[in-house]
Amino acid sequence: MSKNTLEICLKCHGIIADNCTRIECDNGFCGRSCHRKCTELSEDQLKVLEMVPNLRWHCDHCLGGVQTGAQMSKWLEKSLREHEKRLEILEQGLVKRSKHDDPAQTPPLCPFLPNTVGRKAVTITVIFVTLTFLLGIVLATTTNLFGKTLNQSKIKDEDEYTQNIPINSTIDLDNIGGGLILRFVERQQWLAQPPQREIPDLELPVRLVIALPTNSENCSTQAECVRPVRLLQSFFIESLQKSDIAYNFLIGGDGNVYVGRGWDKVGAHMNNSFFDSRSLSFAYIGSFKTLQPSEKQLSVTRLLLARGVKLGKIAPDYRFTASSKLMPTVTDFKADALYKSFANWTHWS
Repeated sequence: MSKNTLEICLKCHGIIADNCTRIECDNGFCGRSCHRKCTELSEDQLKVLEMVPNLRWHCDHCLGGVQTGAQMSKWLEKSLREHEKRLEILEQGLVKRSKHDDPAQTPPLCPFLPNTVGRKAVTITVIFVTLTFLLGIVLATTTNLFGKTLNQSKIKDEDEYTQNIPINSTIDLDNIGGGLILRFVERQQWLAQPPQREIPDLELPVRLVIALPTNSENCSTQAECVRPVRLLQSFFIESLQKSDIAYNFLIGGDGNVYVGRGWDKVGAHMNNSFFDSRSLSFAYIGSFKTLQPSEKQLSVTRLLLARGVKLGKIAPDYRFTASSKLMPTVTDFKADALYKSFANWTHWS
């Protein structure tokens, strides 16, 4: 029988307007409904019907047609006692089952595995963690020793420079750049633009290395030196219509070497195809008409020259010279204080 057709209370024959006030017979296909208040059940009994899943309400017709509300209450209480007995029997069964278990048995280390397997897994894990920790200590110690050895080998490798270090001077092996270690600041590090056109290759090794000033602001840290390098590239590309920054390398007051066109490409430092195609340019960041270059710039120059010879980029019998000597009429090449700093160097002329 459809629930939607049973809207008349069996007791008062009134319309059941709200489902919240309705209770339905649960005897097979009966499906008759009644107002909750018309069942003569107390509020506590009605709550028990809602809470206990095994209790069901039957209408008077299903109970024989002669049951009163009081008799229904007795039947309901009887059903509740039967339900309590079932719960008691179930509880006794659980108690008996627990007595058969070993009370002294310890809980497994890993609840998802047998006890023996759990203990083995924990033991293996502890051993693995211990070995990993010891391996980390060994690697850290080895890396530290290797790093110090590598730094020492880098200094020893630059024989031309180390021979001029005073015996009582202190060398900071952790110094990056600073003129003591040859450190390149690559193009991507100073945010260089890509070359606008293909740049021809140099014929190596070159026999001429040219020193010249950038005539920009001087700098003493990498943060300060990056700015003039980027401005110089923009000037050469946008104002002078060059393919790229003109110099092969730029040497900053911080003792770092900023890569321009690098070892293998023809520069545009002299604006003269004869000299440009036969030389490498070392441009010193700053203006040096009266201000001398820093000790870091001079020391890293020795390292850069030695590295060029070792790599086969610079001929062993190279000539290191001033741009103003090659083109005396160009006023931008005037940097007397810079050139005087190289006066006693072996290859300077």
